[in-house]
Amino acid sequence: MSNEETNTWSGKKTALSENTLFGMGNPLLDISAVVDKDFLDKFGLKPNDQILAEDKHKALFTEIVKRKKVEYHAGGSTQNSVKIAQWMIQKPHKVATFFGCIGKDHFGEILKKKAEEAHVDAHYYEQNEEPTGTCAACITGDNRSLVANLAAANCYKKEKHLDLDSNWELVEKAKVYYIAGFFLTVSPESILKVAKHASENNKIFCMNLSAPFISQFFREPLMKVMPYVDILFGNETEAATFAKELGFETDEIAEIANKTQNLPKENTKRQRVVVFTQGKDDTVATVGDKVIMFPVLDIDQNDIVDTNGAGDSFVGGFLSALVQEQALEECIRAGHYAAHVIIRRVGCTFPEKPDFH
Repeated sequence: MSNEETNTWSGKKTALSENTLFGMGNPLLDISAVVDKDFLDKFGLKPNDQILAEDKHKALFTEIVKRKKVEYHAGGSTQNSVKIAQWMIQKPHKVATFFGCIGKDHFGEILKKKAEEAHVDAHYYEQNEEPTGTCAACITGDNRSLVANLAAANCYKKEKHLDLDSNWELVEKAKVYYIAGFFLTVSPESILKVAKHASENNKIFCMNLSAPFISQFFREPLMKVMPYVDILFGNETEAATFAKELGFETDEIAEIANKTQNLPKENTKRQRVVVFTQGKDDTVATVGDKVIMFPVLDIDQNDIVDTNGAGDSFVGGFLSALVQEQALEECIRAGHYAAHVIIRRVGCTFPEKPDFH
């Protein structure tokens, strides 16, 4: 094994090359528009919520695109994170690779264009059966109600995409891998293939608990991947649900982090790192056998526009420092910075350049 691969957490910044960071997940086109209470009532939506679309929401997507000011952004949890990592890195372009499934349609074309503008090397599996996945963000005042229609994102096929030599070569080029837990609902076999590759080659595989329903209803695939997870992310709610599902018998976040770190692990050359964010409260992370609290950046509550992309952007910032082989403290600092920028803007958007030192 080359020296550079064993050298993570050395704290020195290293030069980056294309495709060093690999992400795979559910690509969604975010469609945001300001709506009124009548619109929410019509589709039975709460002002602040995240739900999966049902049949009764089909017309919502047709209606929202007819609004006066509609904004389109490349979205989906993992894609957001790699996009933010690339933004933090700036150059070279295409440090981040992204795999996911889209439809051969207008929204798919917009998604490809948006990924290109974000300088992410997106290789989508394109199919005809389902349209490109979308997430409608219905904004009323400071609130936003999110309705996700996975559609094509659900159709990712390992043998039709990940297993192709040209695509697998991109996986092999990477040194850091990140997949949000949401993808466990789509292709757990794809996640395992990537996770095992990382483990066998002493590279870094990161995962996110993503949402309470993942630990509750997809616990089996989650626990199959867990032995390969080098860095696990989550927020306080997800951590509590995970602990409950695994019978940890504690709701102390530091204790949950500790117990999670000690779950069985395949690659013993790397000790698992567990990072739990808690909104405006300290971020909790395992450092060696200790659990350390990292305070987040102060922000005036009035400056917060939209906390929706905070988790994805924290991970994106963290990954940007991780691929440069920075120390854990520095990765967390970069994560806090990215989240701090994103929550002051609508959607998972960012200024042209980061101001991070």
